[in-house]
Amino acid sequence: MSFVTKLRARAASRRRRIAFPESDDQRVLDAVRALLAQGVAEPVLIVRPGTGGGNGAEHARAEGVRCVDPASDPRRSTVVRWLLERGSSRGLDRDGAEELASRPLYFADSLVALGELDGCVAGAVETTASVLRAALWSVGPASGVRTVSSAFYMVVQPFRSDEEEVLTFADCAVVIEPTAEQLADIAISAARDRRLVVGDEARVAFLSYGTAGSGSGASIDRVRAAVQLVRERAPEVAVDGELQGDAALVPEVALRKSPGSSVAGRANVLIFPSLDAGNIAYKLVQRIAHARSIGPIIQGLARPCSDLSRGASADDIINVAAVNALQASTTDNAITDGPRREKEQ
Repeated sequence: MSFVTKLRARAASRRRRIAFPESDDQRVLDAVRALLAQGVAEPVLIVRPGTGGGNGAEHARAEGVRCVDPASDPRRSTVVRWLLERGSSRGLDRDGAEELASRPLYFADSLVALGELDGCVAGAVETTASVLRAALWSVGPASGVRTVSSAFYMVVQPFRSDEEEVLTFADCAVVIEPTAEQLADIAISAARDRRLVVGDEARVAFLSYGTAGSGSGASIDRVRAAVQLVRERAPEVAVDGELQGDAALVPEVALRKSPGSSVAGRANVLIFPSLDAGNIAYKLVQRIAHARSIGPIIQGLARPCSDLSRGASADDIINVAAVNALQASTTDNAITDGPRREKEQ
């Protein structure tokens, strides 16, 4: 069974309610109908206020997809109060909160923050910056997390065994020049989410242009400091660095370059020293090695709000929604004292 098939099946067992605030996009409409038909998640379309969502949303509604209009939804006043509370320290007034509540993306994320829905998937139309801004405003980082980042789950052809493998690449979409502290945050979030999404234990390799002291420079110093921070803050995580890509992934190379490492040659989470490196690497692996990429997956939020590539297909959206549902597995409680739904049995 392929990883994608298993991913969707595991998500289906959670029965999570996922918001989609881009109801005018045909790819989103195709994805939500498929999610409902396949039972991967319970999709909820957040339509543009006062429009009903147009013919596409009407057709989806006729097929059983739930549609929510921020203008008439009975929870609108609760969302406005939530947004006002979140934004009061930043100068947001009542009119500003009302305006934000009229935006499907902010309304969707607020329902997630309030525990009314389990997650949100957007980015087919909205930019990554807009998706992140709304998520940080409405939901915010998880407790103890200072850096919200991203990861791609790269499904690659067999190269260490007879089966396909899933590699986590982070960060490839958010943090441009991470500090040592930010690199540590990225690694810890990636390890946590991998357990939820893939179901195995993370073996984290911090990548660089040298292995185990063979190089020197400012970026290597940051990587070494980040490795030490992860060992101090998350001692349960298997981590090593600095490692070159071949030493991290290929057992034979690891024996020569870093023979005493428990991660080298076995890594399944790759932490890149910069956004340049991570973004270039995932696109090269996707295009040249024909890997299947799932993401960008936002990690480190209090409740899951996922981004999409604006070139995403309906199939890509389904996969990101499945990841979103699995990320929600440990966030049953709302992050506020506001309305809460009952935990699913």
